[in-house]
Amino acid sequence: MTRTGAAGPTGSRLADGRAGLAVRAVDVARIAAEHAETMDRDRRPHPDVVRAVVDAGFARHFVPARWGGDAGTFAGLVDAVTTAGTGCAAAAWVASLSAFVSRMAAHLPEDGQREVWADGPDVLFVGALMPVGRAEPVPGGWRLTGTWSFISAVDFARWVLVCATTRTADGGAPHARYFAVPRSACAVLDTWFSVGMRGTGSNTLVLDGVFVPARMSFDRDRAMDGTGAVSPARCHRVPLKAVNGLSFVAPVLGAARGMLAEWTGWGAARAAGGGDVTKAALDAGFRDVLARTAGELDAAELLVHRVAATADEGAVTGLLTARGARDCALASEMLLTAVNRVFRATGTSGQTAGGPFERAWRDVNSATSHLVLRMDPAAAAYAEQVLSHPHS
Repeated sequence: MTRTGAAGPTGSRLADGRAGLAVRAVDVARIAAEHAETMDRDRRPHPDVVRAVVDAGFARHFVPARWGGDAGTFAGLVDAVTTAGTGCAAAAWVASLSAFVSRMAAHLPEDGQREVWADGPDVLFVGALMPVGRAEPVPGGWRLTGTWSFISAVDFARWVLVCATTRTADGGAPHARYFAVPRSACAVLDTWFSVGMRGTGSNTLVLDGVFVPARMSFDRDRAMDGTGAVSPARCHRVPLKAVNGLSFVAPVLGAARGMLAEWTGWGAARAAGGGDVTKAALDAGFRDVLARTAGELDAAELLVHRVAATADEGAVTGLLTARGARDCALASEMLLTAVNRVFRATGTSGQTAGGPFERAWRDVNSATSHLVLRMDPAAAAYAEQVLSHPHS
C-alpha cells in the first residue's frame, strides 16, 4: 500500500511494479486529463491525481534503494513526466517536483532519511529551494521561521523541504541550509490565483519558530555541488544546478505534445472539411503548422534528453552544467513558440475559455516564465564557462 501524505489516500500501484515509470505514467495522464478542468477551476490538484502520481512511482523515483526507492535515472523521469504532461501540465509539474524534491531529501543525514521514509519510499515531498527563511541555531538543531511562496501541491504533502539562512553557533558567516519539516507543523495560506498552472495548488507556506532537529537539515552548497549525499547512487551525486531545469521543462514538453496531438485531429478535420486525409495534407496552413510545430517539439526533446543523458552518465563538468541550463532554457523557448503557433492556428473557434487549447496555452506560458527556464541567467553562465575554457 502507498500513501500520499497529509491527504491520506492509499492505493495499489497503477501497474505491475516491473513496468517502467513511463508506462505507468500513461495512467497518470489519463486520470489527470479527466480531472484537468476541475483542477484548473479549483486551483489545486485533485486527490485522485495525487494518488495516481504517487502510486505510479514518481515520489519514490529518486529515493535511495536502501529505503525501498528506485534511485532511478533522469532520462527515465523525463520520459515519464512528459507522458503525464500530455494529459495535464499541472499534474506533470506535481509529478516532476515530487521526484526532484525527494532527490534533494536524499542529502539528509542518515537518521533523517530513516525518519522521513520510515513507512516506505512513497512519500510526497514538496519544496521551496530558495533561501528566504531564517534559522536560529539552538541546542540540538534550529528554530525555523519564514514564508515561502509557490509551493506546489503543498496541501497534499507529508514533508516539506525549505531553504533558510542561518549562522553557526559561534556566530560565523551566514550560509544557507535545507530543512525537512512535517507538513503538519506548517501553516498554508491560500494565495495561488495564477493565470496558468492553476491545478498545481502552489500556495504559500508559513513557519513560525518551528524546531528542526539537526538530523533534518543539510548544507545547501553541498547539494548544489552534488557532494552532500551519503548515497553512492549516481543520481544523488549530480549537482542540483546541472539538472534543475529538467524538473520544469519536462512538464512543458508533455503539455506541448498533448496540445499538438489534440490540434492535429481537430485541425485536419477542419482543413479537410469532413475528414479527407489527402485534402488535409494539401492544405498549406495546416501542414505548415503541423510540420514546424512537430519539428520544434522534436528538437526541444532532443535537447532535454541530452541534459538527462549527461547527468545519468555522471559527466557533469562546469561547462556541461552550464550547457544543460542553456539547453533547458532554449528548449523552453522553442516549446513556447510552438504552443503559441498552435493556439493561434485554432482561430476563434478553438479558443473557448476552459477548453483544452486555451488551458494548455495558459499553462505553457505560465510554466515557461519560471526563473530556472529563463535564458538570460543560463546564457551568462554558459558564456562564462566557454570563455574560461576556450579550447574545450
